[in-house]
Amino acid sequence: MLIGYARVSTTGQNLESQIEHLQSEGCDTIFQEKITGFDRRRPQLEKMIASLQPSDTLVVTSLDRLARSTSDLFVITQKVEAVGASFRSLREPWADTTSSMGKFLLTVFAGLSELERNIINERTEEGRTSAKKRGVKFGRKLKLTPHQQDQVRAMLKEGKSIRAIARDFNVGVATIDRIKRTTALS
Repeated sequence: MLIGYARVSTTGQNLESQIEHLQSEGCDTIFQEKITGFDRRRPQLEKMIASLQPSDTLVVTSLDRLARSTSDLFVITQKVEAVGASFRSLREPWADTTSSMGKFLLTVFAGLSELERNIINERTEEGRTSAKKRGVKFGRKLKLTPHQQDQVRAMLKEGKSIRAIARDFNVGVATIDRIKRTTALS
């Protein structure tokens, strides 16, 4: 069975053209979504993938309707392949896992995607290391100053409750509990 997936980025855009295209290709069922491609949680896409059967072929009018990056495309096509279904893009005829050449090309793109991720990770790590050498601090800013943390420790030693201390400093209980745990470890 041919199953279509149509998506537009905003509610003001129209799905009609994609739906007509998918219907003319013979798609029996078409999942429709009006949500940005950057959002990884796309309910209709997830529902469609969950409904795929081994003999099904997922059809999209264009790759950019399905995924916003090669890594996203690879993840989605892996899920499709995992259930034994196939994938085909109408605009990009090379993206067709019903053929040997299509499978090969998607594998090549997956390799390129992995290379791209690795290069990005290496550059990010180099940047992080360089920033640390320059004294840049990472992570959340502390809710309480070192002096306030010392006051919290003193209040804890006096037996004041975590909730009361949190109220006094206008912070969450977790913040005070974290200070308590780090004090106990020291």
